[in-house]
Amino acid sequence: MARTREIPTVRLGDRAVMPVVGFGTWRLTGQEAYEATRAALELGYRHIDTATMYGNEAEIGRAVRDSGIDRGEVFITTKLPQGNAGRERETIERSLRELGTDYVDLWLVHWPPSPDVLVRTWQEMLNARDRGLARAVGVSNHSIAQIDEITRATGEAPAVNQIPWSPPRHSAGLLRQHRERGIVVEGYSPIKGTDLGHPVLAEIARSHGVTPAQVVLRWHLQHDIVVIPKSARRERIAENADLFGFTLSAEEMARIDAMAD
Repeated sequence: MARTREIPTVRLGDRAVMPVVGFGTWRLTGQEAYEATRAALELGYRHIDTATMYGNEAEIGRAVRDSGIDRGEVFITTKLPQGNAGRERETIERSLRELGTDYVDLWLVHWPPSPDVLVRTWQEMLNARDRGLARAVGVSNHSIAQIDEITRATGEAPAVNQIPWSPPRHSAGLLRQHRERGIVVEGYSPIKGTDLGHPVLAEIARSHGVTPAQVVLRWHLQHDIVVIPKSARRERIAENADLFGFTLSAEEMARIDAMAD
């Protein structure tokens, strides 16, 4: 199967450059995680998303090493579990050992910790970045109110907020709030919860000669949302990154936006 086209990137401040399509690894474990990640790298992905709670950091790290691709060319994200607030340094050092790398490109707070440690946890993320353990830091599943609280307290906003995103979840207002704060939105579970048989998606897919899933992923990109689809199947892994040979019109984008609940 042909290698994917080169994937565009978005800059995270002056510290990191993130490919706008990444390979998600949630629920991939053991040999399946290793083989799927190797396939993604062979097919041209250079952005791999994992998390401590996924239990696959060792397999991801081995896949990157065995790929023969220079570490500096692969953008690796991992995440601090909610329950590890207060043990940030221990957690990131363990993740680095598992991944077999000196740093990650992006480290996220996976879920907001309790309100009494929300700010302190974010400060520890910034400290890890400043020590060179992460090129950039951000959050996941955080509300705008939580983001504003940690930004006011520390003077630094997260580079990224990784949140569930799909046509049924679309919110122009929420996107605008992130952009006003200079925060990149990264959408996870981009296909989950979307009816790929929906007439709008089916019609648009036919007109471009692509699949409904590719339409959904391309829709994310045209909203400037970084996307991290997941699959264990090589052909689907390739398809999920083959998003740059077609463009959705403004009318098609609006029709998909209108699918929001």
